[in-house]
Amino acid sequence: MKTALAPRYWGAHLLALVLVAAASGLGWWQYAAYQAQQEAEARDLTRAEPVALDEVMGPDDPFPAPSVGQPVTVEGTWVPGGTVYVEGREHDGADGYWVLTPLAVGGPDAPALPVVRGWVASPSDATAPPEGAGSVQGWLQPAEGTGVADVDRSDDVVPQVRTADLIQHVEQDLYGAYAVVDHDATANAALVDADALEPADLAALPRAAGSTGLRNLLYALEWVLFGAFAGFVWWRYVRDLTRAPTEPAPSADEPEDRPVASSP
Repeated sequence: MKTALAPRYWGAHLLALVLVAAASGLGWWQYAAYQAQQEAEARDLTRAEPVALDEVMGPDDPFPAPSVGQPVTVEGTWVPGGTVYVEGREHDGADGYWVLTPLAVGGPDAPALPVVRGWVASPSDATAPPEGAGSVQGWLQPAEGTGVADVDRSDDVVPQVRTADLIQHVEQDLYGAYAVVDHDATANAALVDADALEPADLAALPRAAGSTGLRNLLYALEWVLFGAFAGFVWWRYVRDLTRAPTEPAPSADEPEDRPVASSP
């Protein structure tokens, strides 16, 4: 063991210690992120008091995971030319479409929040989109990303509420989120009456994707394995040092082999 603790091997021991400590720290950090994601998905904010959108996120902010389902109030200007129909949405067991119209938060050219106004069985059943100033109350949701491609970008039908698909239909930036109108909210009475759409209620909302949390958990496991591998390599290195054969010193009782001078 004295051989392994010799000063010339301290650098190797220190490197192994740093690698194991770094892997442990990064693994714990990823696991903590996974736990936070799980807790965020378990929260039910749908009955919370509504807050202004700008208290939750800005136009350039990533979606705040703890705010899935948070009721928000939004005021701005409707962008009727950006209305799209999100296919594959059910209501009372019937397949249909969500009717989505962006609401520019501020002036007409300001970044817009996509707003799901309601549900229809067919796009032809939808009423004309609202125009001018508007205000809504709805449940905030993260933009979807199921990976389904929009095979026909020339129409107003999209497969999901994905920013990359919606941005093709407007001339301004979009929030990385959308709101589903609460048809029972008093603040939406005038809008709901004018739309005459079926509500896209919470039962129709897709579950928030858990891929981010799963990815954090897998990263945590990878760091644990890396730390274990670094510890194993260090253990093998120390074992080889302690088992290295040493050259035995010649015994006093044993004659040393000395070259014999040849006689002339």
